[in-house]
Amino acid sequence: MKIKRDIYLDRLIRREKNGLIKIVTGVRRCGKSYLLFNLFHNYLLEKGVREDHIIEIALDDRSNKELRDPDNMLKYVKERIVDKDTYYIILDEVQLLAEFEDVLNSFMHIRNADVYVTGSNSKFLSSDLVTEFRGRGDEIRIYPLSFREYCSVYEGSADEAWDDYFTYGGLPLILSRETTEEKAEYLMSLFQKVYLSDIIDRHKVRHQEELDELVDILASAVGSLTNPLKLANAFKSVKKKTISDKTLKKYMDYLMDAFLVSKAVRYDIKGRKYIGSPAKFYFEDVGLRNARLNFRQMEENHIMENIIYNELLRRGYSVDVGVVCDRAGDSKVQKEIDFVVNDADKKIYIQSAFRMDTDKKEAAELSSLMLTKDFFKKIIVRMDVPHNFYDDNGIFHCNLIDLLLGRVELF
Repeated sequence: MKIKRDIYLDRLIRREKNGLIKIVTGVRRCGKSYLLFNLFHNYLLEKGVREDHIIEIALDDRSNKELRDPDNMLKYVKERIVDKDTYYIILDEVQLLAEFEDVLNSFMHIRNADVYVTGSNSKFLSSDLVTEFRGRGDEIRIYPLSFREYCSVYEGSADEAWDDYFTYGGLPLILSRETTEEKAEYLMSLFQKVYLSDIIDRHKVRHQEELDELVDILASAVGSLTNPLKLANAFKSVKKKTISDKTLKKYMDYLMDAFLVSKAVRYDIKGRKYIGSPAKFYFEDVGLRNARLNFRQMEENHIMENIIYNELLRRGYSVDVGVVCDRAGDSKVQKEIDFVVNDADKKIYIQSAFRMDTDKKEAAELSSLMLTKDFFKKIIVRMDVPHNFYDDNGIFHCNLIDLLLGRVELF
């Protein structure tokens, strides 16, 4: 099954031979290796690059264990560069290479080398590495399949695809699992045996049970405001366990470093400033989130919000949670706009509303948007509208499937 991932392939092509190290990042199993070893590889061959000028090494392959040694890697690569034509060096899971910062900087001294690497942990993009590269790294962030990519190979209608996507997410290999049991087993096993095991091994986590419970709490409250102190209090009152907010913050950072979850911070729209804590946390893949909870909490409105958030990030936008204030007598009440979406100097506001089937629900969704009192585009994404329209307030009501399939221009 060939899945086109043109948005990422185009980003790689635009960066070809730009003098920087192309760093492809993303959660494990999201398709980084497929992007480089299949799609980009085929692109290079089609443009006339010879096979022996593409040096590909999968460092998570046991047969390449010796190449995880930095000196062996340098020797192996340099022996294969025998003329002045461009050589494409592609390393998969580069964090497994010892002293990889030094190795990559050594590759930068090879005049006819164009270097591409992948990694499943954002720690290898830490400040230390940025300093080491001195601005010579260029990140391409890759996500699990978008709904549009998912539909491109799905055998069935868009509505049927939505039911599967909303339940099992967009990790590419989920499409090769035929039954619901196989899909569920794949996701649950992947979460525990790959993602959490990686975190525990890499960071030598001692409180594994607390890490498990933290993941469950974040999955149960996806899109809800929280912070480490609030979570520490929850552990104490509900779980009857004492764990410090500092430890919980470390664990949350580990989950973000592994690209399992991402954080959306709050932005005061009228004050034009960021509000630190609390923040919202979303899962990189809703299928992993659902599997973590054994598919028990399938609230379509929260999952839809998570999917929209991921879609906006996938398109390259900066996304915050909007806050506006409303007066209630002598006091101020904070109201929320799900997403403040920025594209350079352009901005839009988006509310995620699975259904607006009551006057109360409609008033709640509209009020926050109206309080901004500005002229930026305002959108309510809904599942219960058959067609897209502007209401009397100039707010655009957008069908969710149309948005996810790219039928609607946001900016």
